Amino acid sequence: MEPARKTQRALLIEDTPSLALVYQGYLRRLGFEVQWCKLGHEGLAAARDQPPDLMLLDLQLPDVHGTEVLAQLQSDTAAFPRIVITAHGSVEHAVKAMRLGAADFLEKPFTAERLEITLRNVMDQAALREQVRVIREEIERDGYAGFVGRSLPMQVVYRIIDSAAASRAPVFITGESGTGKELCAQAIHERSDRAGGPMIAVNCGAIPRELFESEIFGHQKGAFSGATRDRVGAAEQADGGTLFLDEIGEMDTDLQVKLLRFLQTGRIQPVGATRDRAVDVRVVCATNRDPIQQIAEGRFREDLYYRLNVIPIEMPPLRDRGEDVRSIADHFLRRLSEREGRPVKRLAPEVQSLLTGYDWPGNVRQLYNVIYNIVLLQSGPEVSADMLPAALLRSTASPAPEPTAPQAMASGVSLAPPGPPAIEPLWQVEKRVIEQALAQCDGNVTVAASYLGVSPSTVYRKIKQWGQPPVA
Repeated sequence: MEPARKTQRALLIEDTPSLALVYQGYLRRLGFEVQWCKLGHEGLAAARDQPPDLMLLDLQLPDVHGTEVLAQLQSDTAAFPRIVITAHGSVEHAVKAMRLGAADFLEKPFTAERLEITLRNVMDQAALREQVRVIREEIERDGYAGFVGRSLPMQVVYRIIDSAAASRAPVFITGESGTGKELCAQAIHERSDRAGGPMIAVNCGAIPRELFESEIFGHQKGAFSGATRDRVGAAEQADGGTLFLDEIGEMDTDLQVKLLRFLQTGRIQPVGATRDRAVDVRVVCATNRDPIQQIAEGRFREDLYYRLNVIPIEMPPLRDRGEDVRSIADHFLRRLSEREGRPVKRLAPEVQSLLTGYDWPGNVRQLYNVIYNIVLLQSGPEVSADMLPAALLRSTASPAPEPTAPQAMASGVSLAPPGPPAIEPLWQVEKRVIEQALAQCDGNVTVAASYLGVSPSTVYRKIKQWGQPPVA
């Protein structure tokens, strides 16, 4: 075993001075700094005051039994390995200690080699548990910074936000309207070292062109007609914090040049001023447009795009987030019902199915409005399907099945009308193509979806609309 790092601390609780001296020698040779306590209550207080990396605890103490120390530590949040020292033949105490959170036990007398083996196993297990905990938190987060959902696309977003927050580089957020771009920007700010500073948001699509430069960089009194006093622009207001430029694709190309200069120099010059000044601002921007297409159309400067697009984040549409729809709907239902003082408590199973089967062109913002409307109009504890908007019900309704030959004959419907060839309904074309793809991919929805150029959730949703169980 390699020597432990010098920064690791061991807490030794042993009432016999001669044995404590031996154990301290063992631990120090393994690289630990050792704190020694003679009594159980002293050791408990020391562990809570400054949690160690390891505890070595004798069970037979004069003031309290070691198992009581373990029991007291069970309710604490600090999770450090605890090894107990038992007398020969005290197996029942060792078993009880393990149930109370001890990682292992040593039976007196033990050698330095035996202690080393035990420490190696215990510390390796502790490191592995910590790694598993961190990975589980990162991969299986049910929510994050105001977001709700644990789908794979959102787990990717959470990880990028974590990384972006630790940097000062510009962030470029893209995504459809209603996907949470501003919430993403807020999360980056709150997790950065600028969280103590301001976050100033500017909607680039809501400011008239002639006022835009003044809004961003400020102006001096008399700079133009109506400038009756000095104005501090958004960039200067955000000094020491974050400047969020929403809908940056709406910015005029002339102003894009000035924004690029600001990003390059970190200096602003208010309208009418003769000198510029430095500001310390982290820029995060967002757009619901395709920036590459805007560049091709000459509406967005390519050099500005690459200056801003250092850390790109793409917010997934709600239709690609699977079961997140139910989680978000439940979250909105609880929050809005409590806020409005309404009795609505739950969504009926058929409502949950309808919500997950809808495409949500307005994304999370549209889902919020639907749930808000239901909360205000519903008088019972459960939301039923008839409370959903008619447009949503029509969109998720299963198409009428094609009549069989006997049914057509009985009803007088001709299966082969005269004239030009019959036009096949689009849902039947989709159904046939998807079924063929599934058959060729051995029923694997994910693989079939990749060949079809759609998301797996789209395939599952189509299958659900046909009223058939998925193949895989």
